[in-house]
Amino acid sequence: MRYSGWRIIKEALTGHKGWGPVWRDPAPKSEYDYIIVGGGGHGLATAYYLAKQFRQARIAVLEKSYLGSGNVGRNTTIIRSNYLLPGNEPFYEFSLKLWEGLEQDFNYNAMVSQRGIVNLIHTDAARDAATRRGNAMILNGADAVLLDREGVRAMYPWLNFDDARFPIKGGLLQKRGGTVRHDAVAWGYARGADLAGVDLIQNCEVTGMRIENGRILGVETSRGYIGAKKVGVAVAGSSGRVMAHAGMRLPIESHVLQAFVSEGLKPLIDGVITFGAGHFYVSQSDKGGLVFGGDIDGYNSYAQRGNLPVIEDVAEGGMALMPAIGRARLLRAWGGIMDMSMDGSPIIDKTPIEGLYFNGGWCYGGFKATPASGWCFAHLLATDTPHPTATAYRFDRFLKGAMIDEKGQGAQPNLH
Repeated sequence: MRYSGWRIIKEALTGHKGWGPVWRDPAPKSEYDYIIVGGGGHGLATAYYLAKQFRQARIAVLEKSYLGSGNVGRNTTIIRSNYLLPGNEPFYEFSLKLWEGLEQDFNYNAMVSQRGIVNLIHTDAARDAATRRGNAMILNGADAVLLDREGVRAMYPWLNFDDARFPIKGGLLQKRGGTVRHDAVAWGYARGADLAGVDLIQNCEVTGMRIENGRILGVETSRGYIGAKKVGVAVAGSSGRVMAHAGMRLPIESHVLQAFVSEGLKPLIDGVITFGAGHFYVSQSDKGGLVFGGDIDGYNSYAQRGNLPVIEDVAEGGMALMPAIGRARLLRAWGGIMDMSMDGSPIIDKTPIEGLYFNGGWCYGGFKATPASGWCFAHLLATDTPHPTATAYRFDRFLKGAMIDEKGQGAQPNLH
């Protein structure tokens, strides 16, 4: 079934009797060529590109709950490629280019909205850093515009420009950044993978891995043993628990990242604003709610919920930036489990176990990386070689001292 405007008209005139399930619900087979553990954005994108782009078959995605139940449906929907370091910027620009053609590629409305993103500047040193970042973006084919104070004021005149601690002195604008409907991304990739013959198996938790003579043979699940020639793990904050089945300890910590939405307001923010000095970022949904977030909870956790101190901290950041929201009601909050790597950058690599591959350590960058992460992981699984934009995302960078420390915070995951 292909979606189109004509199809909508036809179904409207015939009582909507022609719509079918968006994907199948198959029983697991006894063996596959490829098993992808994790039915979130990265896992579904991997299966989609593995089947469509790399022409592989006999693929299954195993999800312990329902598809999209993890971080892909629990984020603030922002996409961007405004990174600095050569290990990151080409990858995220590749991802943004994939976002730009995504809906046409998998024939699904993911509501990709390139409304622009502004990173605010509050000090002279921050202006120098933003200038350097913008130049790095342009050198890698991205777009960047350095705004002065009045340039920001022309876009958002109601911001608190004269805050005593954090005066707004300018901003770095990426016009091609924006937002995407997060759960629609999962649905679109799931539908596309299913149409390409991938088995999407829900309520199927991986409980063990069968490894003999240094090679993985398959996985034990809550629905029985499933054999595989290759297994790729993409489970975000659950990475440590799943990879422990293979006897691996990862350079990753799991933390909760909370997100929030306010009651519906009249149109206020037509883009995305990030308040770097206070680590606050905000956009406005189509329903009018302000969608925002901030820092992770500072302790390790596998719970998809957070605690009140971070809510208070994020609200303070929002009030410092735009006091006008002080009377808005907070409608709801939720949490995702972040797989925080030691340097704040991800890992897409083989493991020492033959046939076992890992994708994780995305920290705050997981949602915006979804298309490129899936493409690059599929490339690694299909060819056993890293994609050109992901050559730096290796396990051994920590051993060799070649870390990709985008924020310059050192090897302390909760600071990234």
